[in-house]
Amino acid sequence: MNKQLSQVGDFVFSLVPDDVPEAARRAAALMLLDTLGVAAAAAPMQAGRLGRDTAALLYAAGAPSHAAPMLFDGRRVSLAGAAYAAATQTDNLDAHDGYNPVKGHIGVTIIPALLALVEQADDIAGDMALTLITLGYEIAGRAGLALHATACDYHTSGAWNALGVAAVAARMRGLSSDQLRQALGIAEYHGPRSQMMREIASPSMLHDGSGWGAMVGVSSAILAEQGFTGAPAITVEAPEVEPIWADLGRRWIMTDQYVKPYPICRWAHAPIDGVRELMLANKLTHDDIAEIRINTFHEGVCLFQGVPETTAVAQYSLSFAVAAQAVHGRIGLEHVSGAGLRDPQVLALIDRITASESDVHNASFPTRRDADVQITLHDGRVLDSGLVHARGGSERPMSESDIIAKFAEFAGPVLGTARSVAIRDAVLGLADGSASLAELRAHLYAPVDG
Repeated sequence: MNKQLSQVGDFVFSLVPDDVPEAARRAAALMLLDTLGVAAAAAPMQAGRLGRDTAALLYAAGAPSHAAPMLFDGRRVSLAGAAYAAATQTDNLDAHDGYNPVKGHIGVTIIPALLALVEQADDIAGDMALTLITLGYEIAGRAGLALHATACDYHTSGAWNALGVAAVAARMRGLSSDQLRQALGIAEYHGPRSQMMREIASPSMLHDGSGWGAMVGVSSAILAEQGFTGAPAITVEAPEVEPIWADLGRRWIMTDQYVKPYPICRWAHAPIDGVRELMLANKLTHDDIAEIRINTFHEGVCLFQGVPETTAVAQYSLSFAVAAQAVHGRIGLEHVSGAGLRDPQVLALIDRITASESDVHNASFPTRRDADVQITLHDGRVLDSGLVHARGGSERPMSESDIIAKFAEFAGPVLGTARSVAIRDAVLGLADGSASLAELRAHLYAPVDG
């Protein structure tokens, strides 16, 4: 058997909580909480509603044995449909976790898929639930590294996070080693290798391909379970990717995820942080600002620079996002949707923001998301941020209390205080051993308004 495939199989089928460092399991709990907060906030959004309605129309289950309720909705569809709907919903509010080296996102598919699959499984203890989440992150992250290393295009996360979903499904549904191989091959072949920079240039509800990645991953495992073949997955079995898989089970990608403080593409976060920190340090308001100059990496400069007409465009914006931060002191869902898109104070500041590409910041991408910002005041002073690392990553991690507070900010307005607190407590109970996954699931499926 192929060396990497054997290693992956051993990891997928043998991983138990004691194998996973406490820090990784704790990170899994926090990423679960963060993802659920974003999914809740995204539930009333148009893209989330369209995703769920489409799943109900097209992806219904042919048998109760392969059905699951949709997150924050409750209608039952197929396992693949439930994963698709929740991932599409979450992907369309660009505030979920990510992994710098793959320029993409893992939890947005792993967590929706796990929550769908568990509907057809026995109850799972808290530490095992977090172990399964970790398993998915480890496989998806390395599949992403392998695909980036071997493909010439910059593809969306769905292209590779489908393999992580397939691995979790293979473990949860008791597939054989050969069925796992077939599932990974099917997932790689059908994963949506869509072009990310096309979405950056013309933002839409497509976002990062994660809805299709979740659906492909679950479907691939079910296909393999039924006897469909699809091996090999080159991103797992090719000789040139062997070094990427060599540290599986020793280095934990789970602990290297970033958390987003803003519902904006991560590429804009360092400029947003630079403006935020200069304004706080100098007690400025937006009325003090004559001009903002941003220096960042090439991909950041490619973000939308004008006045966005839709939420999708606003979330892939640079000048609008920076202006919103300068005017409001924060960026919430209300600032990238509805009346927030027409805020006259934000729109007035956009024309005074310029962005340039920096060789220094290009050199640190994608390992880091860096920028520097200069703010010129109406009194002639120029304030310089110096080098800014985007908050939420390993250089400037958000604390556990920050992540919990973010969950409350995102989930509370949609779910209400009592329900959001119950979800928070159940997720943290997974980490401390006081709750099982069933206790969390009890709060996840009642529909929300909108």
